[in-house]
Amino acid sequence: MGLFTQLANDNIEKFKAKGIKKIITLDPHALNVFKKEYPKLGGNFKVFHYTEILTELIKKKKIKFNPYPVKVTYHDPCYLGRHNQIYGPPREILKAIPGLELIEMRRNALNAFCCGGGGGNFFTDILGTGEDSAGRVRVREALDTGASIIAVACPSCAKMLTDAVKLENLEDRLEVLGIAEIMARAQKK
Repeated sequence: MGLFTQLANDNIEKFKAKGIKKIITLDPHALNVFKKEYPKLGGNFKVFHYTEILTELIKKKKIKFNPYPVKVTYHDPCYLGRHNQIYGPPREILKAIPGLELIEMRRNALNAFCCGGGGGNFFTDILGTGEDSAGRVRVREALDTGASIIAVACPSCAKMLTDAVKLENLEDRLEVLGIAEIMARAQKK
């Protein structure tokens, strides 16, 4: 038995002992594992990305926003979009914020470009951080939209794109924020 299987089985046992039926995660990579790998080991839970839950709360008028006049572009995380076909909820949240203008990058949704965090690059920079690195290319695509914020729904993407913004010397023009961070700003008075 490999380490993943051992840890997953331990988690499944603990989740079941606590009566857990639903898992909400911030990380699309975890979402993918809970949705696609855990069921193979008997871990059949309802799994959601946090943006799915927040979208429903917004539709029910349980979350309200103040005007937040800002231009935002959204980066689709690979494991949220292509691997789990979740494209709508992050955009629906952003579109629900009065004054926020959502501007799509040229490559978006099904055709989105990776931030460069996959394959262990998040931890190792094995692919490098040169001018043609995925993160830097993606940041330049975001800059082309005229947005001042790159919205993300993945912690790995947040780190990779924040690092790329710094490498491109664009800290004064672009900020990387999670969907929840943008929501918090739009709730301040």
